[in-house]
Amino acid sequence: MNSTDPNHSPLRDVAQNPEATARYLADVQRVLLDIGKNLETLAIETQVHLRDTHVEGDRWYHARLRALPVERALGNVLKNLKNLTEGLEKSAYKRRAHDEAVVNTVRERKEKELEKQRKKNPPQLQAAPDPHQQGAHSRNIGYGEPTSIYDLGNRESA
Repeated sequence: MNSTDPNHSPLRDVAQNPEATARYLADVQRVLLDIGKNLETLAIETQVHLRDTHVEGDRWYHARLRALPVERALGNVLKNLKNLTEGLEKSAYKRRAHDEAVVNTVRERKEKELEKQRKKNPPQLQAAPDPHQQGAHSRNIGYGEPTSIYDLGNRESA
């Protein structure tokens, strides 16, 4: 594809290669984890400041109650960020699994077609040779020719 094409997207090339997709998602995840560290620090500093902000006539818990909605909102952002980074890992894994599934599907279809052909045209079974014609060869297998159960002394062991 031509890079001067106005419809060309660099992410199109990344999306077509599972390794490139995994690298790209790992880079995005690193950036988000970095942002997450900053947001965690911001949440802690905000909590300290808001809980320390008292107004005349407050009881000891009023500042904490006023801070809870802000703390909860920042906590939700951090939780969503964690879910987002976990989703990026899962997406990279699923992308690689998709390509493996495509390869396996092609192989399985070929195997099924071969099995179907074998069922339609079973191989011709050759008649078993007569044991009397084998002679000494059958004795080398480990068992003698068929004998009576009363004649077990003549049987060769395996």
